[in-house]
Order: sequence, then structure tokens, then C-alpha cells
Amino acid sequence: MSASSITGRRRRLNKAQKFSVAGVSAAAVAALSFSLVPANAETKTEAEAPVSAAPVVLASAAGAPQARTVQASIIEQHSTAEKLMKAADRAKAEKAAAAKKKAAAKAEAAARTKAAAEAKAKAAARTKAKAKAVAERTETRAASRSQARTPVYANNLDGWIRQALDVMRANGIPGSYEGLHRNIMRESTGNPNAVNGWDVNAQNGTPSCGLLQVIQPTFNAYHVPGTSSNIYDPVANITAAANYAADRYGSIDNVNSAY
Repeated sequence: MSASSITGRRRRLNKAQKFSVAGVSAAAVAALSFSLVPANAETKTEAEAPVSAAPVVLASAAGAPQARTVQASIIEQHSTAEKLMKAADRAKAEKAAAAKKKAAAKAEAAARTKAAAEAKAKAAARTKAKAKAVAERTETRAASRSQARTPVYANNLDGWIRQALDVMRANGIPGSYEGLHRNIMRESTGNPNAVNGWDVNAQNGTPSCGLLQVIQPTFNAYHVPGTSSNIYDPVANITAAANYAADRYGSIDNVNSAY
């Protein structure tokens, strides 16, 4: 095969193969030329070796299958390289897609975690608000019950005596409604501002005052905690006098005259 035939084949190759085919074809022709020379042939000088067209034709004819084989090998190698490149691109794309999918899954998990935390916080807030509302209702009901249990006393002699009796019971002071009422009517006729300005106590500078006509030193000594410190206060005056009578006579019920 002539050099022009080989060149014609090279033109039909694609651009990526042209340079490779040319180099490899030349190397193949050279290798074939050397392979046709017998191993025991003697080396002749250029003048002695006659130029013959037949060996060249034989060498070209014999090298054509080799050239085609090399060309096919190059084409196969290039095809293999393209396949490898495509496989690498696919692997890269798959890796990128996997990374994107993983990032999306991570973001979704983070969103779910955040939503769960927000839901938990809202539930806790609702529970706290509910507990607060229950506590407020309970406190209101307790206050209402306490207020309902707290007796309301009339602002008159009957109310003062009844309130004084409750204070006396709370402090362990004996006495009855009848005993208090009887002594009050004898001492002041039910006037909480009554003052005795003529008896011996008055003469000594400590007049008897209030419903049960108590002098200030006695009131101070037998004052019941929780009541007013004013000697003219009806409940304070009654409870102090009842406390004194319990100490001196055992009970205000035992008093039937000046004490």
C-alpha cells in the first residue's frame, strides 16, 4: 500500500485520532520494514545495495493489515476513553445528586426538629397557662369560701357581743352572751363611749371607760391580741374586761356587781 493510501485513511479519522494514527502508522511501517530484513543478511553500503521497487511494494502490502489493526486499536482506545469519561461524568453527577439529596434530607430533618421544639414549647405554654388559670380559679374560690365563712357582725350591741365571743373562744377566754350582756347593761347601758368621772378610779385619775367600764391600766394588762388598742372600741373593751374577769373571778358570768 502506498503512502498516499495511508494518508487517505488518516483523513477519514476524526480530529481526536488524526495525530495518534499518523504517529502509530509511521512506527508500524518502520517496524514492518525492519522485520522484512533477514536476521543473517549482511550489511551493504549504499553504493553496493541496488534500489528495487519490489521490496517496497511487498513491505507496503504486508504492512496494510498491521496499519488497519493499529488504527482499529486507536479507535477502540478512544472509544474506551470516551466511555470512561462519560462514566466519570455520570459518577460525578450521581455524587452531586446524592449530596443534594442528603442536604435536602438534613434540612428536612432540621425543619422537623424545629417544628417539634416549637410545638413542645407551645404545649408547655398552654399547660402553664392552664395551670395558672386553675390556680387563680382555686384561689378565687378559696377566697370566696373564706369570705362566706367570715361572719358579718352588726354594728350594734348584739353584733359587738357576738364578735367578742368569737374572739374569746379563739383565745380560750370563758364567757357567755348572757353574762356579757348583763354586765354591759349594768355598767354602761350599752354605750361604748360611757365614762365614769366620779368613782374612786376617776378620783385617782384613771376613770372607767367603755361598755364594761375598764380603766386604762387594766385594759393594757388584759388586752387581747388582734383587737383594737383603743379602749373605747366595743370588741376590744369587752374582750379585755372578760379576760380580766376570767383571771379574777373565773368568768365574766360570775360577775354580778362592780368588779
